Amino acid sequence: EASVCRFVPSEEKPLVYTSGAGIMYGPHVIRACQVILQRLAKEHEGLDYLQVFEDQTGFKSEPLWFIEDGDGGAITALLPSNY
Repeated sequence: EASVCRFVPSEEKPLVYTSGAGIMYGPHVIRACQVILQRLAKEHEGLDYLQVFEDQTGFKSEPLWFIEDGDGGAITALLPSNY
């Protein structure tokens, strides 16, 4: 199956995040990661629905996941433990 996720928020598909992701990474980091995903999706003509950001500093206990749902869903930032 082709990777068609673009990670572009809209009224129909908002960017949301779990409280755990918000506490661990904060809204600014979440938004910055989403912008990176949007750029990569444009470069590669789509990405897989699940994308993972690993913390390179070693300060975070979990990576940050992004999941893009199909039609009528959302783009969700979450921690693996939230899944």
